[in-house]
Parts: sequence; C-alpha cells; structure tokens
Amino acid sequence: MTAPVFVVDRLDAVGREFVLDGPEGRHAVSVKRLRPGEDVVLTDGRGRWTEGVVTAAEGKDRLVLDLGAVRDEPEASPRITVVQALPKGDRGEVSVETMTEVGVDAIVPWQASRCITQWRGERGLKALGKWRATAREAGKQSRRVRFPEVADAASTKEVAALLAGADFAAVLHESGEDRLATAELPAGGEIVLVVGPEGGVSPEELAVFAEAGARPYVLGPTVLRTSTAGTAAAALLLGRTGRWS
Repeated sequence: MTAPVFVVDRLDAVGREFVLDGPEGRHAVSVKRLRPGEDVVLTDGRGRWTEGVVTAAEGKDRLVLDLGAVRDEPEASPRITVVQALPKGDRGEVSVETMTEVGVDAIVPWQASRCITQWRGERGLKALGKWRATAREAGKQSRRVRFPEVADAASTKEVAALLAGADFAAVLHESGEDRLATAELPAGGEIVLVVGPEGGVSPEELAVFAEAGARPYVLGPTVLRTSTAGTAAAALLLGRTGRWS
C-alpha cells in the first residue's frame, strides 16, 4: 500500500527532522494511528513533495518525521481542464471528488443559464470553499502531490475565452455527431472539456462555445448525470493521451 499523504503549507529548505502538527498531525496520529517506522508523504499540493519516515508519535497531534529530499513533480501534459456546470445538492462535491481521483488538472465551476443552483454572495463563497476542500481531501486520498486547481465561478463569456485558448476544446452534448473516443487530440498543451447542467447546455451557449472553437461530442449511447460525465470523459482522455499508460 502506498504511503499516506499529508499537506503542509511549504516545503522549502526543510531540515531532515520535521514535526507534523495541527489538524494534519492530529489526523496522522489519532485517525491514521501512524507509528515509528511507517512511511508518509508530505506535499504542498502544488507539486513539491518529499517522503518521510515516522520517528515518533507524540500526544494526539504531533508526528516527528525524518525527511528525504524535496522533489518537484512537473505539470502533466496535456493538461486537462473540466468546466463543470453547477449541479444541484451535493453533486458538485461528488464530481470534484471523482475528477480529482482520476487525475483532472483544473476544475472551473460554471454558472450556466439552466443551472438550478445559483452561487451568489456568501452562499457562493461557501460552496466554492467546499469544492476546494473536497479537491484537497480527494487529492490526499488518491495520493496526488499536485492537486487540481478549482477556479472561481465563471460566466459563459469567461468559459468561451478559456475554450478559445485551448489546444482542444469540446462540449459534451447529445447534438454531437462525433464521439470523444475518436477525436483527434493534441500531444501537449491544454484540453478543455465543458460539462453542462441537469437542464443541458442551451442553444445560445452552444453557439457561443462553437464560435470559440469548441465542438459538441458524445461519450456513448447513454446519457450521464452532470456529476459523473466529467469523470467519465476525463478518464477516457487520460487513457487516450497516454497519461494512464
């Protein structure tokens, strides 16, 4: 079994002995019940990481570690960004969790015209905070050292600008005549994929995205929920681009 991952604010010029305390230390000692001799991984969630060995567990929230060299994991290529329309209920966190687990690099919440959920004011900030916390926890669980970036909520205009700058842009939509499994993909750069809300992407939004260079594609003969479509499509792309090879 791979070593558990814990997040620290910085990994710059740490000494060989390091004390993991606070919430992460408490989780390591009281929940994971790590003991001397066991391996761990520390990361800042932005690609910097190091392996360590537990030398002591003190109290309920202090883990003393002997650390190895700090390393940097390069960004994956091609980079995969999923624009996720806001689902209702807790399905947004479900989509963020599973997309993080499969390996998506960035997630952009999208306030589509047919979204039932609306992110406004404090409610929107709280929901965005939940998405980011979910990405962090799912990144740890899936043993990632570079967690996906969860952007601020984007408008349709902002999504279109993102699509226009991509090396490959696609919208998952039943009107697509081609399957994502046969699309010609770039060897590098950025892939941006749009997943619509429960009510679907509107004709007006499809037109804006088409003008930005994003064609509609289908995954297969079935219709997936908005909370699972991004994960399924990302897994397909990760396999086809060789990132899962």
